[in-house]
Amino acid sequence: MRKVYFALLIFVATQTAFGQEKNNIGKSLVTFKIKNAGFTIGGSISSLQGTADFDPANLAASKIEATADVTTINTDNELRDEHLKGVNFLDISKYPKITIHSVSFSRKNSGNYIGQFNITIKDKTKLISIPFSYSNAGGASVLKGTFKINRLDFGVGGSSMILSDEIAITIEAEATSRS
Repeated sequence: MRKVYFALLIFVATQTAFGQEKNNIGKSLVTFKIKNAGFTIGGSISSLQGTADFDPANLAASKIEATADVTTINTDNELRDEHLKGVNFLDISKYPKITIHSVSFSRKNSGNYIGQFNITIKDKTKLISIPFSYSNAGGASVLKGTFKINRLDFGVGGSSMILSDEIAITIEAEATSRS
């Protein structure tokens, strides 16, 4: 269960790298939720670094890259956090980062987009489609997205009768202009 939370959190953190042209990620919030024994367990990853060159007028040239430090996973339960960081789940001694790299973007409607991202967790890379919203106010770009991943696709935890395979990840990020 802890591994699933950690994987979800890392994936979300990686997805938080949405931004506007020539921006970098400033404030971010990456959260995740997973069902365990019928209860919803949540957590967050607090360390996200990335660059975003996202231009709604030029999606073909837009690019987002981000890295989440999974050692910062927090579920408000130290024992669970340590379990998620362990070999059976995220194995942070070998894989301390989750990365995300954009492949392409398309517009859904005004202010809403879908990004295709290669997400790497534990040296396993999968192409994930992530819907997100984009707005710009006062020189800051705000991106918000929610998506789901299957933890087993990334080798996070094993088969379980009580732990869901699906992790819901939410990313909110603010990107400010770089000089």
